[in-house]
Amino acid sequence: MKRRNGDPMYIVGAYEHPTRKAPDKSVAQLHAEAAAGALRDAGLSKSDVDGYFCAGDAPGLGPLSLADYMGLNLRHVDSTETGGSSYLIHVSHAVQAIAMNRCDVALITLAGRPRSEGMATGTAPRVYDAAAPDVPFEFPYGPTTANLYAMCARRHMHDYGTTSEQLAWIKVAASHHAQWNENAMLRQVVTVQDVLDSPLVADPLHRLDCCVISDGGGALVVTRREIARTLKRPAVRVRGAGEAVKHARGGDIDLSYSAAAMSGRDAFEQAGVKPSDIKYASIYDSFTITVLMQLEDLGFCRKGEGGRFVADGNLISGVGRLPFNTDGGGLCNNHPANRGGMTKVIEAVRQVRGEAHPKVQVPHCDLALVQGTGGQLGSRHGSATLILEGE
Repeated sequence: MKRRNGDPMYIVGAYEHPTRKAPDKSVAQLHAEAAAGALRDAGLSKSDVDGYFCAGDAPGLGPLSLADYMGLNLRHVDSTETGGSSYLIHVSHAVQAIAMNRCDVALITLAGRPRSEGMATGTAPRVYDAAAPDVPFEFPYGPTTANLYAMCARRHMHDYGTTSEQLAWIKVAASHHAQWNENAMLRQVVTVQDVLDSPLVADPLHRLDCCVISDGGGALVVTRREIARTLKRPAVRVRGAGEAVKHARGGDIDLSYSAAAMSGRDAFEQAGVKPSDIKYASIYDSFTITVLMQLEDLGFCRKGEGGRFVADGNLISGVGRLPFNTDGGGLCNNHPANRGGMTKVIEAVRQVRGEAHPKVQVPHCDLALVQGTGGQLGSRHGSATLILEGE
């Protein structure tokens, strides 16, 4: 998406489903309830929606099945699938679709039930379509999500002297924020020692270095300025967006960086701002190492200095210079459908609107960054970056 001087697009509705366990609801029902919440937040109805965006968490035939289930009358659909980064990419794609007059009101939804279904998301061997080209080469070695991220953590420690204590500060920051979120799964404030004392899951990552597993969902509504101005809710401008893919490159693997280095560069360039301008950051936090690497790759600190940056308390609202994940994030709040990108956008919208919890609301938060990943940092992943602005 090239930068445009005119025709800005806005997020006008955002909703996070309050459930963290939904044994009595279907995935389709969670999608529909999240959609209804976002439309209600925007002051719109489903009859206003003419563009719909969803990813691999959607049941059946994705947008076809859910459009039927929700009774949507559409002229544009998008089912881009890049794991947890999908929903940030959907915001970017919605902006492009509206600019091209493919639709006027774009609805984006996410939902899932991994907790109710008893999924061992991080430690069970990954099972993909047997036709996927990587399966014959990697599956015999039993890769799991946790050990693929642990490889990145161990590499970072080897290259830069990063410590487990430094990684633990990311969990500590998230817990300081989650204590104020009545829906968060883990609301107890933890210490660095609490993280280090939790069991090892994949060396060097401990249990408290890992995100929670939850049911739930969320939704967003994106539209053009003319419609946004008719609504009574604060609109949040999508000022910049970038997306990228990083993969194994035929075995030439470099675990020292993530695709955020590329997606972030493009988002900052499009927005015409720099990292020091950002007041708040929503950073995908499947594991503590995920946050550390993305902070470096986005330019908030230099490569190799992430450990010192987070250990100085810089991520804690009211204390540090870059408050992050003020809802508790995936590490403490929720990680619905094993895809945390949607909730990262939602909390950034709250911050820019001035509607985050008063204990963690960033003063004068007019510029926020959202960063999402999908896949595994240790093999292949998608990355997407958004820069949001309040007006």
